[in-house]
Amino acid sequence: MAWNQPGNNGQDRDPWGSSNNNGGNSGGNKKGGRNRGSTDLDDLFRKLSAKLGGLGGNKGGNGSEQNPKFGGRLIGLAVAAAVAVWVVSGFYTIKETERGVVTRLGKFSSIVQPGLNWKMTFIDRIRAVNVESVRELATSGVMLTSDENVVRAEMNVQYRVTDPAAYLFHVTNPDNSLHQATDSAVRGVVGKYTMEKILTADRTIVRNDTQKVLEETIRPYNMGITLLDVNFQAARPPEEVKAAFDDVIAAREEEQKTIREAEAYQNSVLPIAKGDAQRIIEEAKAYKVSVVLNAQGEVASFAKILPEYKAAPEITRERLYIETMERVLSHTRKIIANEKSNNMLVLPLDQVLRKQSEIPKLQSDAKVTSEQSNTTHSTSTQGHSSYNNSGYDSSSNSNNPRGDTLRQGRP
Repeated sequence: MAWNQPGNNGQDRDPWGSSNNNGGNSGGNKKGGRNRGSTDLDDLFRKLSAKLGGLGGNKGGNGSEQNPKFGGRLIGLAVAAAVAVWVVSGFYTIKETERGVVTRLGKFSSIVQPGLNWKMTFIDRIRAVNVESVRELATSGVMLTSDENVVRAEMNVQYRVTDPAAYLFHVTNPDNSLHQATDSAVRGVVGKYTMEKILTADRTIVRNDTQKVLEETIRPYNMGITLLDVNFQAARPPEEVKAAFDDVIAAREEEQKTIREAEAYQNSVLPIAKGDAQRIIEEAKAYKVSVVLNAQGEVASFAKILPEYKAAPEITRERLYIETMERVLSHTRKIIANEKSNNMLVLPLDQVLRKQSEIPKLQSDAKVTSEQSNTTHSTSTQGHSSYNNSGYDSSSNSNNPRGDTLRQGRP
């Protein structure tokens, strides 16, 4: 029959139960089967404890009483050793350039500083993040400019992690997110400028605009990084028009060179011109002052002469005329003499004075010539006597006017 089939007139439905051999329930207990099951479980645990105690090596006559105590002591030692190992395994070190992010059971807990720290093994997890090193991210690509030209631009972004927790948990992959944001910022900025400006004059403006746009893009995501610099490394035109753009760049550089040379020339000439202008102005002011002072002096002199002129007009007029002529004729070398006749005699005193200045030189030349002639002619003394007897000497012929004139004309 089945194990759950009613038996004993429907009184015993428990498969663990057992009937009394005496034909009835002993002690009036109707659940004797369940008490027997609990006793079997206690026996099972007792046998297990005896086996564990037997592992300790105590097999004496009282082994059934001493093995449980010995086994409990062994278990306590094992637990203490496990706890010690767990405590020791929790020590760790964070480097000087790093910060440790602690997650407890998968949830962010705290940030630890550099040095020796402790964590709860199997509960806490530490992730070290370098916050001192400067990281670089390079991006490049072919982009479209505002004048519908194609240019290849290369950018280099330098950044540093400043918030380790945000860097790890706010964005799934912050480096990849920064790379995508950089591509977007570069393409947006390059699309606002013409190709010529990107390749020549506005490279610095493109770089500044890119950094500004990139910072505004990543700010809402709070990725825990700080941009340090954005470098516009290269911008090249397509290979088909590269030669033409190289010529444009060379011409632009030549233009800048010419401008710098012109500025240098301006800086060298302008101070001199300003100095000359200032000198002319000062001379004009001095001339103005001198003319004014001379005019004032003449006015004062005229004011002094006026009373004398009123007292004796003829005498004053004559004196003024004489003084004026004396002042005028003192600067000329010609004299005009008029003895109240129709003939006027002009004396070229300038020529006379010039000849007088040339006579010493002629005499020195004549002296040198005479000395040379004395060495070549042995009859120079006889010729000199005949010259004196010819009537040219004033001592031999005092009535000769020609000789007097010649003597007077000599210095």
